[in-house]
Amino acid sequence: LLLREQKTPQRKERGFNRKKKMAIVLNPSTQRTSGKSAQLSNINCAAAVSDIVTSTLGPRAMLKLLLDPMGGVIMTNDANSILREIDVSHPAAKQMLELSRSQDEEVGDGTTSVIVLTGELLRAAIPVLERKLHPTVIVRGYAQALRVALDTCEKLAKPVDLNDIEVMNNLVMSCVGTKFSKRWGETVMNMALEATLRVARELGPATGGGVIKEVDVKRYAKVEKIPGGEISDCRVLKGVMFNKDVTHPRMRRRIEKPRILLLDCPLEYKKGESAANVQIEVEQDWNALLRLEEEYIEHVCAEIVAARPDIVITEKGVSDLAQHYLMKANITAFRRLRKTDNNRLARACGATIVSRTDEIQESDVGTQCNLFEVRKIGDEYFAFFEDCEDPKACTVLLRGGSKDVLNEIERNLQDAMQVVKNVVIEPKLLPGGGATEMAIAKALTDYAHTDVGVLQYPIAAVAKALEVIPRTLAKNCGAKTVRVLAQLKAKHLESGTWGINGETGDIIDMANPPAGTDPIWDPLAVKIQMIKTAIEASSLILRIDDIVSGISKSKT
Repeated sequence: LLLREQKTPQRKERGFNRKKKMAIVLNPSTQRTSGKSAQLSNINCAAAVSDIVTSTLGPRAMLKLLLDPMGGVIMTNDANSILREIDVSHPAAKQMLELSRSQDEEVGDGTTSVIVLTGELLRAAIPVLERKLHPTVIVRGYAQALRVALDTCEKLAKPVDLNDIEVMNNLVMSCVGTKFSKRWGETVMNMALEATLRVARELGPATGGGVIKEVDVKRYAKVEKIPGGEISDCRVLKGVMFNKDVTHPRMRRRIEKPRILLLDCPLEYKKGESAANVQIEVEQDWNALLRLEEEYIEHVCAEIVAARPDIVITEKGVSDLAQHYLMKANITAFRRLRKTDNNRLARACGATIVSRTDEIQESDVGTQCNLFEVRKIGDEYFAFFEDCEDPKACTVLLRGGSKDVLNEIERNLQDAMQVVKNVVIEPKLLPGGGATEMAIAKALTDYAHTDVGVLQYPIAAVAKALEVIPRTLAKNCGAKTVRVLAQLKAKHLESGTWGINGETGDIIDMANPPAGTDPIWDPLAVKIQMIKTAIEASSLILRIDDIVSGISKSKT
């Protein structure tokens, strides 16, 4: 017994203390949030961001007045432009800001809807989390809901004929009608349609596959903003223009049916890439050096004159001596043109950009332009290349009272051109005004009542979250939200094309609208991208269970 009593304390000393002790690994200044509090923090921050742009959805949208760090003022209701100017510190909020940017780059429209829908999807997940469902189960349910939503969109979609002017006008008006420029809706609508269809072209089997449609509005449909004048003066040129004047005052400023030569090389003597010293002992050697430079310029100009162009445009410089030789040959010259403008002009007039003057061929000269003219607008000179034959590039000339108005009209026009581009590439439309969202919500509710087990809760949450689009449209136009939503749900038992008229708050059938009311249709690509982005982003945020901030930068 004595031996056993003596050994017992020793065993206690050697044994481990089984009480849990927290091991401090992180820096004391580091903040860490984990578990349910991290999930709620993420959801609340994302919902706060969505609340910022909720009032900018629909045709009765409000404008936001923003002051950027440089002191500039921005007035817009475009979610991407608003969120781009907001500085946030929470990582979940930063993730929300990226959503509108990716939506704008991908399809150009639906930036407000994707933010509002993502915030509502995260809010709808809170009751599901309180049911003690694991976030991965919720994410799995969201993924199934996405598949059902995409199938519903494909069933609802109707093909569209690009030559049907009335349908295309209604499509663009459904985009422009929610913007600041809706008071000039017809002008902006016509410009968007004309500019986008002008730059569209089909690439043949040489690309390695079938026929591919290319609609590059960012590169080949340039928007030129000139303050002054009226909105009614805005137009799409059947050609291009740029802010340049001729290099020599005696060169021609108006030419009909010009021959245009585009260059990518300097028309001046080549300078050495590194410093070079020349020691001259005889005066004749200095004259010989000058003569060599002049002979080189003369030789280059002679090769250009041999092609018989009327206009020469280069992306590099033009020396005074080259201007003299070209002016004597009755050739108009422009210098230091941007590469993008040069590419646009090449597409419009049928020319090929040449990199060396000794490689100029007759096929490189552009002859599809019927009129060249230099005009003075305000205090600036602009070169116009108009009346081109089947141009695949154009310039959109915008006139307005102030820069703020022009900037907002440009943003609205870019969105409208992107909408037309989406339909040209994939000619399918979905009913707008919240009709598609309500149809998907009904399909998801029916699917949740099937044998899907515990996934019925997240699927039903997605169905409830999708109702935020028609609810916000009704709220922003002053309608009675609860009554309108109840009527809309009842109508969707009959057909999936019933939506809300965002101007009046009335419920209309987009397939058979009443007389005097234009139906609202959205491109299939915009809706699918919006639903995909919102569900995938909310799934990503829900899977975060730990936030660590204050991590110091690695020491170099």
